[in-house]
Amino acid sequence: MTATLMDGYDAALFDLDGVVYLGPVAVPGAAEGLAELRKRGARIGFVTNNAARSPQTVVDHLGELGIDAALTDVVVSSQAAARLLAERVPAGSPVLVVGTEALVEQIEGVGLRVVEEGERPAAVIQGYHPDLPWQLINRACYAIEDGAPWVATNTDSTRPTDLGLVPGAGAQIAAVRMTVGIDPVVAGKPFSPLLEETVRRLSAARPIFVGDRIDTDIDGAATLGMDSLFVFSGAHGKRDVIAAANRPTHVGLDLRALVGPVGETAVGERMASSGEACVRLDDAGWNITAPHDAEGQLAAFRALLALVPAGADPTEPALALALDQLDLLP
Repeated sequence: MTATLMDGYDAALFDLDGVVYLGPVAVPGAAEGLAELRKRGARIGFVTNNAARSPQTVVDHLGELGIDAALTDVVVSSQAAARLLAERVPAGSPVLVVGTEALVEQIEGVGLRVVEEGERPAAVIQGYHPDLPWQLINRACYAIEDGAPWVATNTDSTRPTDLGLVPGAGAQIAAVRMTVGIDPVVAGKPFSPLLEETVRRLSAARPIFVGDRIDTDIDGAATLGMDSLFVFSGAHGKRDVIAAANRPTHVGLDLRALVGPVGETAVGERMASSGEACVRLDDAGWNITAPHDAEGQLAAFRALLALVPAGADPTEPALALALDQLDLLP
């Protein structure tokens, strides 16, 4: 078989929203890329901060999209959050669940129970709720202010869908945080519990994480010292990558980059090249030469990343002009 990026790793961990699917539809090429990885014998784990759905629901959704997955392949933040909470309160403790039935299932699965009406909660767990009643937010605030420990599944500020971005769990959690003045213990990315659980399941020694967000996926991989692949199929784009303090190890148009060649970059004095693309910095600014197609612009962006320091300001005029030239990248 032809050498690929995946050859350097023994397992691939995938974020779901924005990497494998966008709401009800698959990201173009995702099913084919994952099938090729399985054909090559790669170990695969699906890792999602979305706590609104159960692992079985995720498996069913993947199956509907033509993607093979077993229940053991899927790790959701509600699982990690429930375990964190079970470590903090006695078995059988009453918990206020600010989330869906999927989160309730995980709480009950670790030996805790949902608080009854009029009962004082021993703890609060919060995840994404698609129909969040405001009174539930109020009850969470009362319990936390009364001293109940607070665990959150994740703090994603947005969720990518096939129609665009919508508020995520982080937006809902922010309402509680602003009221109680403390932060929850968080299970999901970029914090370590969710990724650590997935690595354990896969018995991976050298995994790579594939994600579409800097603040959760790429930062989460960096927290564990894990290599990462950023893909342009979801929430974040080229300016987010430029501005990131934690840069991804690799960049790709979508997850099929794993079964493609490694994007090598050669760096010289004020210039870098990747594939047929070349980027130079001269007195007039950034000079980009690349084929005007998505792969050519991706190569140019890879070369640009090699020259621009992490945490750069993508609105700086010369850099902004260079990024504008890469008009086929989000």
